[in-house]
Amino acid sequence: MEEWQDTGIILSARMHGENGAIVSILTKEHGRHLGYFNGARSKKNRALIEQGTIVNCQWKARISDSLGSWKLEEIKTIASLLMDNPLKLAALQSACSLCDAALPEREGHSGLYHGLSAMFDMFDSEIWQASYIFWELAFLKELGFGLELTKCAAGGTGKLIYVSPKSGRAVSKEKGKPYKDKMLKLPEFLQPDKTAPDDKQILEALEMTRYFLENWAFAQHSHGIPEARLIFQQRFAKHID
Repeated sequence: MEEWQDTGIILSARMHGENGAIVSILTKEHGRHLGYFNGARSKKNRALIEQGTIVNCQWKARISDSLGSWKLEEIKTIASLLMDNPLKLAALQSACSLCDAALPEREGHSGLYHGLSAMFDMFDSEIWQASYIFWELAFLKELGFGLELTKCAAGGTGKLIYVSPKSGRAVSKEKGKPYKDKMLKLPEFLQPDKTAPDDKQILEALEMTRYFLENWAFAQHSHGIPEARLIFQQRFAKHID
């Protein structure tokens, strides 16, 4: 019998059979892990397996390679606290869906677990939007697609205002000017001389990270970038119109 205990964040739940669900959890020590959760259709347990819920989890299986089953205990429900704020709820769903779609099963990503948990804590702050952007940048880096935004890729010394879509590296105004139509915009709050971001800069950052999510992180995925990520950006754009 294989068995372990951990803490984790619910990423998704897919109903299976009459009374169960296949639940995907980003655990602190065991990476993204799947398991069968019995009783998922009950009112109490439907709330337990909402995206973003932080849980104590126990996984059991006869052999390590099998699906196994979950025993779950709620630590903190995040989604229910955001029901009156659709934009924050969309951000939570976006982050969970990105992890669920991109992370290989059973591969350790403790940094992403702690980062996601910390990002959830920022929903109570005035800078939660910037926190989400920094989380996406950390997510790309964890997957091996880190961006270099602190110095010019072409050796320039002027103000950094572009990002190369080919290299993911910042480019100065001077060096990037001949290619500006092909460059991505580097929002001011991500430049070395950081400023407090406004909504326009957050949207620019979402457009920038979306490019690298679509063309780097999810380029080989059959379903592409998760729909929840696209919905979050669309809602944010409407929010600032």
